[in-house]
Amino acid sequence: MFKKVDRQAVRTRKHLSIRNKISGTADRPRLSVYRSNNNIFAQLIDDVNGVTLVSASTIDKELKANIANGGNVEAAKTVGKALAERATGKGITAIVFDRSGYKYTGRIAALAEAAREAGLSF
Repeated sequence: MFKKVDRQAVRTRKHLSIRNKISGTADRPRLSVYRSNNNIFAQLIDDVNGVTLVSASTIDKELKANIANGGNVEAAKTVGKALAERATGKGITAIVFDRSGYKYTGRIAALAEAAREAGLSF
């Protein structure tokens, strides 16, 4: 008898392993990404003080008007660009990327590349 792989548990275990290795500071915050089927969320976190510095998602009022579907690559690019613009407005240019256990492909890669093109370095 075969057991079905719990993909969410595998991702959570990878995420915890990643979080043991990286941490965000005020000078270099952590870019954390969460991906659902219908939306994508990204935030810059200062782990030392435990605060979110900047956030962007497909459910933001400013971005939702420009996004037809929040669960595709184009939406991820829009969120990455918006997050980078908000971060550079607060003087943040260097970050640490936390892919939260997701594979670096598709929407995750699109968000990261859009953030790089808009001025963040990681």
